[in-house]
Amino acid sequence: MGYQTVYQGGGAEVVEKKSRFIAKVFPVGTEEEAAAILEEVRKQYWDARHHCWAYSMGEGQVQERFSDDGEPSGTAGKPILEVIRGQGLHGVMVIVIRYFGGTLLGTGGLVRAYSRAAKEAILASTVICRERGFLLNITTDYTGLGKIQYLLGQRGILPTDSRYTETVELDVLVSEEEEGRLRKEITEATSAQAKMTRVRECFFAEIDGGRKVLG
Repeated sequence: MGYQTVYQGGGAEVVEKKSRFIAKVFPVGTEEEAAAILEEVRKQYWDARHHCWAYSMGEGQVQERFSDDGEPSGTAGKPILEVIRGQGLHGVMVIVIRYFGGTLLGTGGLVRAYSRAAKEAILASTVICRERGFLLNITTDYTGLGKIQYLLGQRGILPTDSRYTETVELDVLVSEEEEGRLRKEITEATSAQAKMTRVRECFFAEIDGGRKVLG
């Protein structure tokens, strides 16, 4: 099973009663990485009154944290986190910078503004499904190539690389759930003539119409 995360973070700006709320989204994997990102944003927007944030990261035991950074309790960090949860995202940090416009918004107004800014920034991001799986090497003769290409096409799997010599080698990315079924289908289709080898375990995602290994 995979999970939704951000491949490339986006940004958005919301203005509410002359207060500016600038939201930025970042892929994040560790507390240290999150702290470094926050420090950079604080430096970039050094003159802003508030730098409110939230993140959700980890598999299985999800780690979540948030900060109101001086705003009334529960009006900034928690609403940002709720937006992250609502979008079903993990491995993501959202920071919303506020420049005060001179008019108090009240708790309800703050919650709405921070939530809206966070949601618009996420909608401007590239969201992917990060899956755990394997890079498989498939070696076949030219007789079995068409059958294997057909089976891969049925599953929407495009080879990440291919090499044509006396035999044909295809490198493909498959999820843990797909691997067993695909092995069985290829073995049956080629009368066990095709050879399949795990190159390595990895994370991957569908990006720009093809599967790519993630760092």
